[in-house]
Amino acid sequence: MYFLFFLSFLGAMVNPGHKLWVLKEKKKAKRGNTQLEDPLVVFGWDVMLMILNHLDARSLALSLMVSRSWHGVASNDAVWAKKCEELWAGKAHLPRISQIKGLSKLAAYSLSIMSRILKEDLWDHSWEFHFKKSAPGYWLNLDPYWKGTRPLMRRYFHPDGSQTADPDDKVWGGHECCYTIVTSLLGDGKIREHYVRISRWPQMSISRKRDWGWKMSNHLYSYSSIPDAADKKGGTGPCFLAV
Repeated sequence: MYFLFFLSFLGAMVNPGHKLWVLKEKKKAKRGNTQLEDPLVVFGWDVMLMILNHLDARSLALSLMVSRSWHGVASNDAVWAKKCEELWAGKAHLPRISQIKGLSKLAAYSLSIMSRILKEDLWDHSWEFHFKKSAPGYWLNLDPYWKGTRPLMRRYFHPDGSQTADPDDKVWGGHECCYTIVTSLLGDGKIREHYVRISRWPQMSISRKRDWGWKMSNHLYSYSSIPDAADKKGGTGPCFLAV
């Protein structure tokens, strides 16, 4: 079935109405009237690379499962480097784990689309912080977000597990804070729980923005990442200008 799999890919690129023809060819193959050959054998590695380079990332990922030989060519860095560039374009932050030296481009792509926040993602940003309307009035009166003044309060996460604020932050008060990231998985590997907690404060739910920035919040306050990782030591973004 290699050939029909290959034809379905080509058809998706050049002719949306190819499906009916492919179904007819499958019926012929079942009756033994069609000689099927592996396109990788017929066209060779270099030509197949050129063809696979025109597929979208999802179709390219599907081709990895055809056979061991197809996996070899479809996982090539020459193909996935372009997919990574397309994926990363205009993003506010690239996960540091996807930038590890020596990592394959396929692995870099896979890690980039992971929706879990890691401790490195916390370190790589400064974070804007503000209270929500449900917070006590005393805090709201100190919060520039609600007073309509600038700049907003900022928070900083550090590799040693601590969190700090700016020296003149009236809300901070100089107290010590630490953070934890909690992730629990189901038996099939899917995420059951994923949240960040600051000291003993209520846990924060996590969401990833369209530009790959982060937002963390609970019923009392909200954190939003600032896309400044390029200016921070060891930061990983943004690598491409937003369009």
